[in-house]
Amino acid sequence: MRQKYIKWLVFTLVLMLLMALAALLSITMGEANISVRDIFPLLKKKEGMEYFILTELRTPRVVLAFAVGGALSLAGVILQGIFRNPLVEPYTLGISGGAAVGVALVIVAGLHITMGSALLPVAGFGGALLALTLVGVLGFLRGGVDINKMLLIGVMISFVASSTMMLLMSITTTDNLRGILFWMMGSLDESNGYLIKTVLYASLAGLFISYLFARPLNALLLGEVKASHLGINSKTTIRILFVVASLLTGICVSVTGVIGFVGLVIPHFIRLLAGSDYRFLLIGSFLGGGIFLTLCDVVARTIISPNELPIGVITGIAGGVLFIIVLNQVRKRELHGL
Repeated sequence: MRQKYIKWLVFTLVLMLLMALAALLSITMGEANISVRDIFPLLKKKEGMEYFILTELRTPRVVLAFAVGGALSLAGVILQGIFRNPLVEPYTLGISGGAAVGVALVIVAGLHITMGSALLPVAGFGGALLALTLVGVLGFLRGGVDINKMLLIGVMISFVASSTMMLLMSITTTDNLRGILFWMMGSLDESNGYLIKTVLYASLAGLFISYLFARPLNALLLGEVKASHLGINSKTTIRILFVVASLLTGICVSVTGVIGFVGLVIPHFIRLLAGSDYRFLLIGSFLGGGIFLTLCDVVARTIISPNELPIGVITGIAGGVLFIIVLNQVRKRELHGL
């Protein structure tokens, strides 16, 4: 047991070091490269274009990438635990679809022009909250918890939201269509410090709350009935964690748009490296998601510099390749274990 804790501690420290290196890479690379040796002199000098790029553009972007990547990965590992399904991710339950419809309605109605662009994340979160409410109310009907029913309801809400999006996009103008598509592809180009802080604090709060349920999540791996025999209140645990994961997803999607594969791939990757114990899996997935999204953002900003690719494109390609590799490694382990 002591060796396991030492392994988790070492792995956590390695992930924190990798996150620091990824952040350093992100703030130094771009259209205007900044030397690592110049960072502290620039911060001390507090003036010039490089100082502005460092403090106003890249540092907030790193913080947002860390918070969003960590939150989406955390939401993914929580949902995979409570549904006991390795293919569940934060967007499976219609949360992103609801957020997308909310943003699309605002853009089509032109409210973001008359009332300001700050209305977009509010509308996105409102749509995500509506989807969360529908899945939660219908899934928790009559005081019970039917996880299979919740999953089916979430998938159906995703289909309805997708069809609604296509309807809105077919009747709107070309300019509005461009705005909707840009939002749906995801972006970390957010300059509002208040929104960035909100996402960061929400992700850290989600990590703290979910960690309180690490042992119940381990018990749920055995099934709800066996978890109840071990003294775990399965219904309450599932309800609380479902709300936490859904709110994390809704907050992230409302600020950055749809960034896929983070919540699906990273938990599998961390599970492959360090096992399925949620006492480490939660924090490992959080840090791993932050590292992955930060590195993807570097690629998105630099691969066709000075232009920038939507980060959702990079996470989709990189996440898909990584997921195939992970599945292949899992298959090899199963074969060797036979």
